[in-house]
Amino acid sequence: MGRKWNNIKEKKASKDANTSRIYAKFGREIYVAAKQGEPDPEANQALKVVLERAKTYNVPRAIIDRAIEKAKGGSEENYDELRYEGFGPNGSMVIVDALTNNVNRTASEVRAAFGKNGGNMGVSGSVAYMFDATAVFGIEGKTEEEVLEILMEADVDARDIAEEDDTVIVYAEPDQFHAVQEAFKNAGITDFTIAELTMLAQNDVELPEDAQAQFEKMIDALEDLEDVQQVYHNVDLGE
Repeated sequence: MGRKWNNIKEKKASKDANTSRIYAKFGREIYVAAKQGEPDPEANQALKVVLERAKTYNVPRAIIDRAIEKAKGGSEENYDELRYEGFGPNGSMVIVDALTNNVNRTASEVRAAFGKNGGNMGVSGSVAYMFDATAVFGIEGKTEEEVLEILMEADVDARDIAEEDDTVIVYAEPDQFHAVQEAFKNAGITDFTIAELTMLAQNDVELPEDAQAQFEKMIDALEDLEDVQQVYHNVDLGE
């Protein structure tokens, strides 16, 4: 699964370079998760996942607290969770997840980001069937064998485990996110280089240089949209 890990690293590096944007997106996601359930992460599994992800991006505590307090305060601000699917250059595939308070605006902006960069939006289901929802964790300072032993002792199943670039990557079913997380925490591992619920392409594709440049421009345009939370794709971006 090396290419999959490279794409996750590329995505994270891109977001790390745009801290104000990623902080704003996390603030919105934390608010929505806290508003839809209890504002306590121990009683709200969706919120707990978002907070664990936020930790790997070093989201300031003040932003997290502000979003949770906003939800506690009974704000009437509401967001719809939307998923768009589309195609980029050379038939590459893209999934876009958004949180929006204006569906028409978001649909128009996403469609424009695709269309202006050699892509086009597809219908629901046209792309998602080629991706698998996956929980992904990255751990440093442990070997693949040590990680496997931790999971086995906790009786937790992983879809795959790989060791790459001094990081052990654990791929698991999405409903195993908390079980994997707790297994590691019980073993004294509380810091992860990545802790994500993501959509991984079943098969990655490579693009010629000119098409890849256009594709990356399209991905940047989509991720720059205020309402877009996550963008997934099946292109091998390389190292």
